[in-house]
Amino acid sequence: MPKRQRQQSLAKELDNNPFITDEELTRMFKVSIQTIRLDRLELGIPELRERLKMMAERTYDQVRSLPIHEVIGDIIDLQLDKSGISIFELKEEHVFSRTNIARGHHIFAQANSLAIAVVNNEKALTASADIRFIRSVKLGEKCIAKAYVRSISGQKGKAKVEVFTYVGEETVFHGSFLIYRFANELSERGEELHANRD
Repeated sequence: MPKRQRQQSLAKELDNNPFITDEELTRMFKVSIQTIRLDRLELGIPELRERLKMMAERTYDQVRSLPIHEVIGDIIDLQLDKSGISIFELKEEHVFSRTNIARGHHIFAQANSLAIAVVNNEKALTASADIRFIRSVKLGEKCIAKAYVRSISGQKGKAKVEVFTYVGEETVFHGSFLIYRFANELSERGEELHANRD
């Protein structure tokens, strides 16, 4: 593939999937990693870490349902009551030492905390989850979780949130979460007082 054509394809690929690594691009375009890095430099496209940082700095909705440090992974896009994306890189503390395979609770925690974070409420809690681990995830892989709010019922109701976790283009986890959306404390106290009178 001529250089100009490769660079156009590379730019398009990175536009479609900003999470793709240089190693994945190397396999895709069948060139050396140095060639990919030079192409990116010429195109003015930063490395993955910088692209993620830039995405995280963009304006997006603020998490309301839990403190940001309690979200597992880095939220890089959030539209409350609609959708959200987080990225989580597996390090040594997240995997079994003998196999370098991720401990499942870390993959679940990323998806679960994103499902709660996407809910536009001061207080939210997981009521139930129907989950499926599709393939094991290994040390060094980046998990990209995408959450979609499928339905919402009332102020003190529930939200159905679906989360898909990917490594590259491959789905590794799927979860359907039912999230309780609590009313604010004042209305809860009012309901309690009203209940006590009856």
